[in-house]
Amino acid sequence: MNNTITANDLKVGGVSALESIIEQGLEAVITVRGKNTYVVLSNEKYNRLRECELAVALREVEADIAAGRYHEDS
Repeated sequence: MNNTITANDLKVGGVSALESIIEQGLEAVITVRGKNTYVVLSNEKYNRLRECELAVALREVEADIAAGRYHEDS
């Protein structure tokens, strides 16, 4: 599956140029001057990604606390 779209195709086709890619469950990669520059994904995938990032951050903080790498301010 080709999930790449040029910036010009997006400019001409608008959101409908992205819909077929997103409906397939893929991320749409937008190229500008031949370079992968942007990624568009569904809101559901974006929210899942954010949840994963927050879970990793929480684990890092818990590890820092367990290892004593913190200080308390009054």
